[in-house]
Amino acid sequence: MRAMAGAAALGNVAAGTLDVRHDVRREEVSVVAELKAGSEEAYAWLIAQYQPPVYNLVYRILNDSAEAADTTQEVFLKVFRGMERFNGASTLKTWIYRIAVHEASNRRRWWFRHRSKETSMENSEEQSFEPTVALKDRLVEDGTSPFEDCVRTELKGQVEAALAQVTEPYRTALVLRDMEELSYEEIADITGSTMGTVKSRITRGREQLRKKLERYLRDTKKSQPASALPHPPRGVEVAS
Repeated sequence: MRAMAGAAALGNVAAGTLDVRHDVRREEVSVVAELKAGSEEAYAWLIAQYQPPVYNLVYRILNDSAEAADTTQEVFLKVFRGMERFNGASTLKTWIYRIAVHEASNRRRWWFRHRSKETSMENSEEQSFEPTVALKDRLVEDGTSPFEDCVRTELKGQVEAALAQVTEPYRTALVLRDMEELSYEEIADITGSTMGTVKSRITRGREQLRKKLERYLRDTKKSQPASALPHPPRGVEVAS
């Protein structure tokens, strides 16, 4: 009887999850219809909903705030122009992210071909800006002391610097999985890869990030109290 009750409870939870997904999908269909009809309110919602995460994603592929801002504008121009062709085969988010990854990858290739030998000038403090929700912001914990905050702030910068050094296409897969928290299926759809390739890229990306952070965290352990030490990002295990 208990087993049957448990199975029934799980069935109810599964049914509830399916209902939520169905409702979300139905709302998305309604929004897409308004977008295709040229609703200004729908486009304003689309920008407010997706511009920050799209910029974050593009920024981490390009590692340049000005290039990321320009590319993000191009992404949404393509989204607006291509909305009539959106057929709902994937979710709206997956479709937008696919365009973002494609545009960022193209911009990155162009950068290496045409500007790799140029001396770039750093943006001024007024011109540069951080991603809206950076990985480093995810590492901050509530209720920490000023000393702990200082240590974690330093780690945040190290994580961002290390992530920027992870080679493509592993960095993009890592960002989509561990920062955007997308499923393997969604990442495969966005990148046009197989599930096996996606999992392999994420594993290799995490390994690269671990190696780049390992020395820093080991040195930090030697110089700071254990209670003050921050934890590495999700999925990145660092050897003692």
